[in-house]
Amino acid sequence: IWENLANMYKRFESDEIPYARLKVRFQDIEKELVTDQEGFFNVWLEPNGPLPADKLWQDVELELTHPLRPGYPPVRATGNIFVPPATARFGVISDIDDTVVQTDAANILRMARTVFLGNARTRLPFKGVAAFYRALFEGSGGKEMNPLFYVSSSPWNLYDLLTDFFNLLEIPIGPILFLRDWGLTENEILPTQHKVHKTNTIDLIMSLYASMPFILIGDSGQEDPEIYYDIVRRYPKRILAVYIRNVSRDLRRPESIRKLAEKVVAAGSTLILADDTLPMAEHAAQNGWISASSLPAIEARKEADEAPPGPVEKLLGEEEKPAEAPTVVVQEESKQATQQAVETGAIEEALEKTETESPKPPSVVVKGEDSEEEKKDQAKGEV
Repeated sequence: IWENLANMYKRFESDEIPYARLKVRFQDIEKELVTDQEGFFNVWLEPNGPLPADKLWQDVELELTHPLRPGYPPVRATGNIFVPPATARFGVISDIDDTVVQTDAANILRMARTVFLGNARTRLPFKGVAAFYRALFEGSGGKEMNPLFYVSSSPWNLYDLLTDFFNLLEIPIGPILFLRDWGLTENEILPTQHKVHKTNTIDLIMSLYASMPFILIGDSGQEDPEIYYDIVRRYPKRILAVYIRNVSRDLRRPESIRKLAEKVVAAGSTLILADDTLPMAEHAAQNGWISASSLPAIEARKEADEAPPGPVEKLLGEEEKPAEAPTVVVQEESKQATQQAVETGAIEEALEKTETESPKPPSVVVKGEDSEEEKKDQAKGEV
């Protein structure tokens, strides 16, 4: 514990170099730039020609030109640029906290314990997430290499911890791991602009890959439903599905989830609210986004992640026993009827009904597409 705490102190007690000057080299392109007051920078590079089709990651060379320490060798580093291949059929935009890794962001004391007293090996993944994300990356054909974008309001100080965690569990790192700067600024004392940061970041991804459809994955604990509601509203034809991990029974949350479901149904897409990844994976397989042959591995990984609680969890009384969550499907004979069911409280009813029947929140599947009977009727009408 003390070693973990000391390492975390070193991460946050960083000495920034404001307004440093850098040279960036990519292929035959060279740019000079200046970092901001916290030492961060953005750079946009436009290749002179097509990039190698057989190479996912492209190297970019970085060199510090000012300030320099006399007598010391030049400071150089290599960055990596991910370019989605032509085989990619869709992208995935995923939250990190309480979506990929368990942080208990809704509980400040548990979150502090996880962040400051843990390391990459002690952090708990959500059940089945590693195998599910690998399946999404590989796609139904196994070699699609669909890009995964991770968006979080965690500080950049945790970047190495998160990448170690991803590598340890063999979760696809993806092209970008969007974090943010924490610290005193003119606009905020603490990092409170969570929604603005994530919305702007997702907008950037959507504009960079303007022809690519996306799957959105988040959790119900913070503001993901509200953020994804806005994204589905503004990009209705580009969202294949929205997967929300249900981490809370807070009765105040169904209101925001209901609003999100209404937009998802109106867009003809599907919302899944689930406690683990298996219902999401089954839906992805049904739609041909992942291979059905990957489902046994995802289920096995889910069961492996449901390991017995350790001594700390036992001490704190957190000996949660795995239990199967019931599944409730909200789909009427037409998209309009489904939307009306959502508007009149179908999600809230499902959550409240199972509260006393099951120790785990239910998996709620809201399907915006027309039922098979309605599709047949429409086909007859067209003939």
